[in-house]
Amino acid sequence: MNQEHEYVPPRIWTWEKESGGQFANINRPIAGPTHDKALPVGQHPFQLYSLATPNGVKVTVMFEELLALGHQEAEYDAWPIRIMEGEQFGSGFVEINPNSKIPALVDRSTPTPTRIFESGAILLYLAEKFGAFLPTDPAGRTKALNWLFWQMGSGPLLGGGFGHFYAYAPTKIEYAIDRFAMEAKRQLDVLDRRLAEAPYLAGDDYSIADIATWPWYGQLALGRVYDAAEFLQTQEYEHVQRWAKAIADRTAVKRGRMVNRTFGEPGEQLHERHDASDFELRTQDKLEAEE
Repeated sequence: MNQEHEYVPPRIWTWEKESGGQFANINRPIAGPTHDKALPVGQHPFQLYSLATPNGVKVTVMFEELLALGHQEAEYDAWPIRIMEGEQFGSGFVEINPNSKIPALVDRSTPTPTRIFESGAILLYLAEKFGAFLPTDPAGRTKALNWLFWQMGSGPLLGGGFGHFYAYAPTKIEYAIDRFAMEAKRQLDVLDRRLAEAPYLAGDDYSIADIATWPWYGQLALGRVYDAAEFLQTQEYEHVQRWAKAIADRTAVKRGRMVNRTFGEPGEQLHERHDASDFELRTQDKLEAEE
């Protein structure tokens, strides 16, 4: 253990704002808005408020996949929510998602606008609305939902567990990194064994289970998340690698990764998305060249 002193929890925990490391300005033990801020509204039926974290990428990939299938009613406006600046605590966002986490979606095509939060719930809502990326037979549907909810339950151990202690925690704690690295590798093994049986998680067809899982585990396997591929030896999971690369090559996935992206190479950043032409005309490198 590379801790100089053993931490002894007090009888009653109290909030020390400075104890959150780089997240200290946005983490707090209470819910609700911190400020009044209305959200922008564009012209399309769907209004997405998000950021290109793995959870956000799930939804933008889903929209781009629906559009690629020809579902023009799935046109959407995507607005960035800069979570490191606390925009998720604005009153307009909290009205959509009382949990103050991205992504959050409003469907304005319904008689009364429908508010949807939690990435898995958004994927399921869109799959059912458009009849796409979710098997209709009971057995296939159940398989897809099994793996969708597997990701929703397992992802926090990868992100809030391994990712946080390996990449973000202000102090490297051997016990915490070992604990969650073990779990991350166990999860990769679960996926690898399943993908040895079928091309995709629900079987022969790409589904919302893959759309939910790839932004976390596919990108982890390809070295795009936490810069941890070597540490976790992700190349050993050959079936995950095959699956991850196949999905990464999909045009809709390439587009979905760019939407609401405010970091990385400017040519891969599309802060806002309002039209398909934005991918050619309004990426950050082009906007900066116009200034």
